[in-house]
Amino acid sequence: MEDHGIAHSEGEQQTSPRPFLGEEEEEGAAAQFCDVDGCWEEYELEEKLVGSGKMGTKDTSGDVGDQSDSSTESLEQRLDDLNNTQALRSEKRIHVAAIQRNIKLLDDMAREKELVVQKTRQKLDACRLLIKMLAKQLDRVDMEIEREEEAGNVAALSRLRAVRARLCSQLQREKELELIIDLKLNQSTLEMWEIQIEQGKYEVLRDKLREEQEQLQRHYQQQREGRIGKEKRTALQVERQRRARDRKEEKAQKEHEERRKKILEDAKRNHEKAACFLKQSTARIHDKIAKEEEKTQEHMERRIQAVLSLKTSITSNREKLQTLQVLNKAKALEAKKEEMKMREAILAEGGNVVKEIFLHKRQLKLDKEEQAFRERQKSRKIEIVSRILKEKASVDKQRESQSHVRARKARGEAEDPSVPRKEAWPCSEDTSTRADGATAQKSWLSPSPPALAAEETAPGGGSPEDRPQEVLWESGDDEEEKEKTLLEPEFPGLWGKEYDLHKTPKEEVDPTQLAIRAVKKEMAEKKMEEFQPGSFAKQMVPGGEHKGCAFHSKPSCIHFKDFDVGQTYKKKIILTNASYSVNYCRLVGISECLKDFISVHFDPPGKMSSGMSCEFVVTFKPMVNESLEGEVLFVAQTGSFSVPLKCTVKSCVLALDKELIDFGSHVVGETISRTISLTNSGALGTRFKVQTSAGDRSTPRAAVKPAPGRMVPGRASGCDPEQDGSSSSEHREEVTPSAAQEPQGPRSSSATEQLDQELLSIRSDLDPDNARDSVELSPEETPAEIMLGKVTEGEVGPFSSVKVPVLFVPAVPGDVRAEFVIVFDNPDCKPLCFSAVGVAVDVPIWVPTPSVDLRICLYDRLYQDCVTLRSRATTTLRFKFEVCKEVSKHLELLPKTGYIQPQSAFSAQLKFLPRQSLPEDAGNYFNAETRILEVPVTVVIVDKARTASFTVHAIVSTSDLELSPAAIDFGHCTIYEAVQANVTVTNKCLLPQEFGFVGLPEFIEVQPNDGFGIILPLESLTLDVIFKATKAKEYSFELTCTTEINRQFKLSCKAVGVHPPLELSHSLVQFAATALNSVSEATLDVLNPHVSGNSLIHAVPRIGSGEPAPVGPTSFEFHVPEDCPVTITPAVGTVLPGQRSSIRVSFRPALPAQLVREEAARRLSAAAVPEAGIQIPSGDPECLVDKGKKNDKREGKKLSISIPKEPEKNGGRKNLTAVRSSGEPKPEELNPDSDAYRAAQASLMRSFRGSFKKYIIPCFVASGQAAGEKGSGHLSCSPSNTLFLELHCPAVAPAVVVTGDSGDNAVAFGDVAVGHRTMKRIPLQNISPGKVGLGFSALNPNGPFLLVRAVGMLEPGESKALVISFCPDEDKWFFETLDIRMASCTLSLHLSGHGVVPGTVCSVAGVLDMGYVMAREQVTSTVQVQNTSSLTLPFSTQLESLSPTRDRDRQSMPAFLSPSVQRAEVVGTQNYSGLSVFSVSPTEGEIEAGKSQELVVTFSPDHESLYYSDCLRVLLFGKQTAHEIPLRGAAREHPMFVEGGVPLDVPVESLAVTSSVASQEALRAEPQEPVRSLLLLLEYVDGAGPAEPARAELRVGAMDTPLLPAKKAVEFSLASLAELERAGIALEEARGALDRGQERSVRVSWAPPADLQVSDPPLVTALLTLKGDITECYRVLLMARVVSASAPVP
Repeated sequence: MEDHGIAHSEGEQQTSPRPFLGEEEEEGAAAQFCDVDGCWEEYELEEKLVGSGKMGTKDTSGDVGDQSDSSTESLEQRLDDLNNTQALRSEKRIHVAAIQRNIKLLDDMAREKELVVQKTRQKLDACRLLIKMLAKQLDRVDMEIEREEEAGNVAALSRLRAVRARLCSQLQREKELELIIDLKLNQSTLEMWEIQIEQGKYEVLRDKLREEQEQLQRHYQQQREGRIGKEKRTALQVERQRRARDRKEEKAQKEHEERRKKILEDAKRNHEKAACFLKQSTARIHDKIAKEEEKTQEHMERRIQAVLSLKTSITSNREKLQTLQVLNKAKALEAKKEEMKMREAILAEGGNVVKEIFLHKRQLKLDKEEQAFRERQKSRKIEIVSRILKEKASVDKQRESQSHVRARKARGEAEDPSVPRKEAWPCSEDTSTRADGATAQKSWLSPSPPALAAEETAPGGGSPEDRPQEVLWESGDDEEEKEKTLLEPEFPGLWGKEYDLHKTPKEEVDPTQLAIRAVKKEMAEKKMEEFQPGSFAKQMVPGGEHKGCAFHSKPSCIHFKDFDVGQTYKKKIILTNASYSVNYCRLVGISECLKDFISVHFDPPGKMSSGMSCEFVVTFKPMVNESLEGEVLFVAQTGSFSVPLKCTVKSCVLALDKELIDFGSHVVGETISRTISLTNSGALGTRFKVQTSAGDRSTPRAAVKPAPGRMVPGRASGCDPEQDGSSSSEHREEVTPSAAQEPQGPRSSSATEQLDQELLSIRSDLDPDNARDSVELSPEETPAEIMLGKVTEGEVGPFSSVKVPVLFVPAVPGDVRAEFVIVFDNPDCKPLCFSAVGVAVDVPIWVPTPSVDLRICLYDRLYQDCVTLRSRATTTLRFKFEVCKEVSKHLELLPKTGYIQPQSAFSAQLKFLPRQSLPEDAGNYFNAETRILEVPVTVVIVDKARTASFTVHAIVSTSDLELSPAAIDFGHCTIYEAVQANVTVTNKCLLPQEFGFVGLPEFIEVQPNDGFGIILPLESLTLDVIFKATKAKEYSFELTCTTEINRQFKLSCKAVGVHPPLELSHSLVQFAATALNSVSEATLDVLNPHVSGNSLIHAVPRIGSGEPAPVGPTSFEFHVPEDCPVTITPAVGTVLPGQRSSIRVSFRPALPAQLVREEAARRLSAAAVPEAGIQIPSGDPECLVDKGKKNDKREGKKLSISIPKEPEKNGGRKNLTAVRSSGEPKPEELNPDSDAYRAAQASLMRSFRGSFKKYIIPCFVASGQAAGEKGSGHLSCSPSNTLFLELHCPAVAPAVVVTGDSGDNAVAFGDVAVGHRTMKRIPLQNISPGKVGLGFSALNPNGPFLLVRAVGMLEPGESKALVISFCPDEDKWFFETLDIRMASCTLSLHLSGHGVVPGTVCSVAGVLDMGYVMAREQVTSTVQVQNTSSLTLPFSTQLESLSPTRDRDRQSMPAFLSPSVQRAEVVGTQNYSGLSVFSVSPTEGEIEAGKSQELVVTFSPDHESLYYSDCLRVLLFGKQTAHEIPLRGAAREHPMFVEGGVPLDVPVESLAVTSSVASQEALRAEPQEPVRSLLLLLEYVDGAGPAEPARAELRVGAMDTPLLPAKKAVEFSLASLAELERAGIALEEARGALDRGQERSVRVSWAPPADLQVSDPPLVTALLTLKGDITECYRVLLMARVVSASAPVP
């Protein structure tokens, strides 16, 4: 009943609730509740009418009864449901509603009163607490008032009294407020109690309402049960109807399934028909896709290679540019020096400097242009050669393919083996004679091709198979050497005169050089005499004595090949110490024949350890075009040695790629072309001419009509026309090896040509009857069937080749042979010979394709082809096919017999079905190694007994796939992870095959491509077999691999499924890209779902089929590898059943320490290079040149350097030696706190390109409590239950880096004084390509670190400074982390600082008394201040007299008018001149940690006064007072003084005018009245133990000044001694004399006499006289008195 709510104001809430519930209303309410029992029936009917629109199953009354008791609706419902017998009248219902409102209002008022009472009590407690605090403050103020009253501080008293009055008034107000609050609290408590009493009166009514409510609920429960029974009966009836409907539907479903089955069968038949067409289409599509993918892959590979080469080129160019910069600097420096020397030389000679320099520069320019032109010529020549070689390679490839096809055609023709062929090398003896008679070559030169050819055919020359390989090997070496030689002049400058590093002999040798050369020769001879073989030391080691050459050279022979006269060539040779100990070497000289052309530059390196190397440069400048040979002589500690040196001129090295052209068998009327390559591998070109051999003009032919293929034994004719012919047997013996063992050229030998030669020899055995009808024809009747092509003469250039075509036009059946010779214009080049052979056949029936190539065939597969026969005959011929018996089971031709019409063609079908027994059945026709099957098929003409043949070629391959391993054991695998095993699929077939793993279980997966793919011939593919257990059991299954030809291969697998007791909420964590030195975190849970051991309810943890794991706490432990940048917290824990434990995984990428150390070492080594480079040009320029050459060799290029050689200097040599001797720093020795380490770390961080790593963290699981917990013990875990957490950790370079402090993220403020602030600027740079917005974490507001200036946005490459301050407040270390947040990462700055309390110790603890000084003189004193802290302290000194606030402080009552207790005046008398009496030096500075600072205090008064004083303050940091030192001093006009006693005057100097000089001189003349009075107070203490006399003293002194004599400068005397004795006063020394600078004390003692009157203490006056430069008198008052020991001292 929310509509009946009543709102009350605060005043209404505080009023009493009694007016609402008076006694009359209470009686009326009781009567009303008695009548409620008769009104229930009417209310129930109304409720039924209201709920009739709702569902019948929903009970509105029940819903209402479920509401809360505090709800007004619920209370109304309960009151309305008290009586269900009769309806309430409207007046009674209104009255009951009013009572309900009153009860609700009563409850609300009770709650409000409780809240008011609670707040009032809190106010009362706060007020009482404030009263206590005020009372304490009042007590404290009272104590301070008493203290200040004692001190007499009026100003403080007035202030404290004002504070006390304020506190008293405030305390009074608080006490009054306390009374008011207490009164309110009592009143509120009373009202609350009254409301509670009123609530207690209605407890009975509430109990009755509760009972009626329970009775109403029981009634509702009965109604619900009746309704539920009715609903159940209705549900049973509905269920029966549903079952009947299901039976009808089932019957209809069966009929539908039958119809569907029939339709599926029809569809399956149609699908099988369409599958064939689909398979063919799919194969075509696959081929097309494979070709496109292959093209795409090739394109991508080319692009990748281009990018990689570009990257390598950029890196090399960068290094080259750095080297060039250093070299250019050295070059410019040396050029400048040369120019200066030239200027000086020209000026000394009196020439024109400008003209000479201009001409010199022009000459240099012309030389450079000439050199560049030569280099361009040579580069162009090399480019042309490379193009020619490429064209040659392409033509050779095309020729080989053509020869292969034609050789296959020729294999079908028969050949007579009884007829011998001509010799391959008919001119062997003549060639040998020529080779022997030729000009003798050097032993190190490669033999010419003609000589090699002669050696091959010579009887003792070795087998012709080995000879060509040797020739090729030697020619290959020559080509490599020539390439190296050609590369030398390719780079400009190395051969130029202006770039010569060493002195080369001039073109015109003058007498001076000849004399120098003679002297050098004599010195060399003397050195050789000194180093005799007997004087060399032996190299002994524990294993034996070293024998042989002590130094090895690389290369072993210095060879200058193909040189040009007038050019300059240089070569660098490396000498390596190959002995067992330290050795040295020295250059002795070179051979006599080389001295005019060869110069050697060698700097002795000194002692060399074993294995060390040194270099020397050999310069060759040829003057004549002749070959030279000699050696470079050295001497070592173990003996002399030499390096051979050879210089060879340009020559022609000519060779043929083949020496026999075999055209094979061809039908009469065809035209066949072959080419032979003439290659010149030398550097000198020549002209050539190809012509037939002299004996080839009468080549025998075989042309007899009855025989279709006769052969005439030809006479051997070669290069020597006088050579006699040999017999047929001799020809047979010579031709057979030449045909079977043909020398292989560099590009023409292959396995196919060997097979062709074997087939030709085999076919020659098929027709042995042809030799019987052989007839020799005359030379005139022989037609020219083998002839030359268009190219018969021309020019072959250096390093180039020429192709010569040869044509074969068979006209008459039989064998044809022709001999050709190539002659050259160069007389040093011997003629080259080659032969050409061919076979011409003529049969009535011939096969256009003599070779049927079935290509690659598989076992048990049928292959078909069409064989076409053609007829030349004019009649019909009958023929039949004959296949050898060995292959008849596998090869068949249909029809076997047929008729061919004249001048027509016939087609037969060839069927080839290779079976597994083919290798055994075929015999020699099948090669098991190459899998090649060659089957000859003969076509026999029945009537004429003539045959034609062709060959069937096939490569038979198996279709097997090999699976390795044959069985896979996955081991134990949990149901949360997958286990991967590798399977290698090898294709044994020579064709690509499609394969696929089919019928895989649901727990197995094969990747990639789901186990499907295409495997290439003889290829091995590695597949991943992934096993994922679904439940804990033992698995054993087989995988089936099926190929496209429906062959199946089995793979056995087994595994054990494991259900571990624990599980991870995530097995894979993929971190976001995290910057270096940043942190990425992830949170996951370890779950323990094992709450019951009943395996029927759910799956229980177990290993395979073993026992279930026990229910209980289970522990886990993560093992993180040492080098893994991942942290898991907690790594060990225990999880209870049904619970989970959260863990945090943190990824902190950082650079490896070893990598940073290596980079730091590399940078330190690189930093030492420029220093060495600066010193090298003056000491040893070769080092710089050699280094440049080494770098250029890596790039494949050379660099020209112009550094004129200068005489060596000792300084440069020492510096260079120092650079070489200093070893590179070891990475392990670098400290992580060093600058080099930080610089390397910053450099690597900038160049970091990102990384991605995967880590697999094992989590071991064991039952029980983990160590450290209650009930824990030693736990044993099973490896099978191990869980694995996979982490993907990508690391990237940070977007922002710290550029200061070598890029370190740690900001160290160091030692800072407590209370002082220091600031640091941390520069931040954006190294990312885009803008970066920065955000900062909050620092500790109560900490010492403060972010003074932040950075909001950084542009790409921009740098801004971050300002952070540090202000410590106590003595300790402070650490804090400032996180710089960016969009992609977070950069952490680690702040640290040490707060130090500055501590100093002063050597002066109290007052610094400067003593007495003569006026207008000065005295100094030293004060030492020591710094005891760990930081440098800045200090400053300040005198109180010079304080800027002193004038303001002096505006007060004079010090002498104040009580002695309040006198705080520090500054005393000052100089009249205005200058300070005291001065201090230095006034400011710094005191280093642990050291001291001396302060010199100077006292310089300008007039007499006894009250000079000041205060010296030592300030630290300009504001903190470390020490206050009071300064005191006194000044006199005369060099004598008296002090002591109680002062009787004021400590302030009089303002009266001082006496003049005349009056002072009068004082010196005659004695005056006493200058001043002195009071000596003698106090005798009575009752303090043994009686001790009272004592006092006066000090009399003489100043150390030249105004006084050295001895007895001052005399003093004390008069009135009798009087003193009467008073009982005793003096120890009444008179005396003082030397200069001496002081003396006059001691006075007093013991009271027995008749002493205490009320009248004795007072005696004595006169003290001082005589010095003047006479002074002092009145001394001696007062004696007796004091009690207990009396307070005033």
